[in-house]
Amino acid sequence: MLGFLLRGGCSPLVCLWALLLPLVSLHRLNQHGRRGHAGMNRPKLLLLSFDGFRWDYVDRVPTPNFRSIMNEGVTVEQVENAYITKTFPNHYSLVTGLYAETHGIVANEMYDPVLNRSFSMETDSIYDSRWWEEAVPLWVTIQKAGGRSGAAMWPGSDVRIHGMYPTQFLQYNASISFETRVERIIEWFSAPNEEAVDFGVLYWEEPDESGHNLGPQSPLMDEVIAGIDEKLGFLINELKKAGLYEKVNLIVTSDHGMTQLFTDNIIELDEYVSRDLYTWVDKSPVVGILPKEGKLEEVYNKLVDANPNMVVYKKEEIPKHFHYQHNNRIMPIIIEAKEGWTVMQNRTGPFMLGNHGYDNTLRSMQPVFVARGPAFRQNYVKTSMRSVDLYPLMCHILSIRPMPNNGSLLNVKDLLYPELVPTTPSTPPRVNQYSYAPVVGSFISVVMVLGFLVFYIRQVTLKQLPSLKHRSREMSQPLLQEDLHL
Repeated sequence: MLGFLLRGGCSPLVCLWALLLPLVSLHRLNQHGRRGHAGMNRPKLLLLSFDGFRWDYVDRVPTPNFRSIMNEGVTVEQVENAYITKTFPNHYSLVTGLYAETHGIVANEMYDPVLNRSFSMETDSIYDSRWWEEAVPLWVTIQKAGGRSGAAMWPGSDVRIHGMYPTQFLQYNASISFETRVERIIEWFSAPNEEAVDFGVLYWEEPDESGHNLGPQSPLMDEVIAGIDEKLGFLINELKKAGLYEKVNLIVTSDHGMTQLFTDNIIELDEYVSRDLYTWVDKSPVVGILPKEGKLEEVYNKLVDANPNMVVYKKEEIPKHFHYQHNNRIMPIIIEAKEGWTVMQNRTGPFMLGNHGYDNTLRSMQPVFVARGPAFRQNYVKTSMRSVDLYPLMCHILSIRPMPNNGSLLNVKDLLYPELVPTTPSTPPRVNQYSYAPVVGSFISVVMVLGFLVFYIRQVTLKQLPSLKHRSREMSQPLLQEDLHL
């Protein structure tokens, strides 16, 4: 091509542009491909949590929208969530794949002896990033992989974690309606290709609040559960209206269940140990006890056999299957009430008719799990899974490499549509973040430009010399042609 251009009297600038044009085009194609991987071509996933939605609520009243997802997708009958079965620990486990002892959000109320600070879901302490940075949530991971995320009220999603917020997020405000949250999520998923989110998390406070106030056995809960199903229906309709329903993988789950409490089933710690000997850190039914300096053995001995309806552990004695031991935010003594019982200092405090936080193997503590979308099988029922297994499953669906986690894709790969089942589950496919094409293209460009300049200088120089009998302009073509074939 170079010989043709020069024989045709091509000017040096035109020749140079002709040489560089293919390289520019290749670079643009490469950039387009990278953008496509990071945005338009990445699978979409929406994770929805209805706080406190127990696994058997779907069978209690007609729930046509849950049933629709179950018929079109997958159901898991028994989900073993993370201990303790509280809101903040379990929501962080869902998006990190880690048990509470590893991700560090060990309770709704915590004390960190290293930071010498207290954490409460009722205060602004939740916005201190130091509480969250023992783990990396999925919205941070996908953004580091070139994707985008959106979060509507998910616990921790309005905190800067490892220097990042979700791409789009709502500051937590319980007064914002479910419908408004959904509309915002739909906007984020429906944005132009390079602005649309790939992964979204959506949180709603019910039926947890009603479960606490009414108790799960109350007939009034029927209306609350039916209302949750209607809200799910609203989400489904909005996804359909936006043309997203067949494109977005939808997972509907919860953080925990709920059990009924009774005013006769109260354990009063003031009957057994003086408040002067300890600090009460977390609330019932798993109470964190921080003994005053030098008082650990005294407090433990006063409590360990005090009441048959509670179990008292020193930190190092907590059963290993709870995965709730190796973190300095777990108190030296914890008290676990038996199901249906409440631990209080005395009866003057507020009493709830329903609660959660108990042993995660109890059926009453376990959440609902249904999912549908292009990644999932249809009308498939799985007996059991662990909530930490959801994280590697979501990473696989989103084509990103998971961070180290306590889950296993092997445990849940049967939920996937057969063509999407990984052949090597331990190494999930990921979007290639690094392309060598720009480097190769730049190298070729430099070689071509240098080659052209050498050739051009020689041409100019030779024109100033007497003509050589056997000189030919084709002499330099073979080297340049070889370069062009790189």
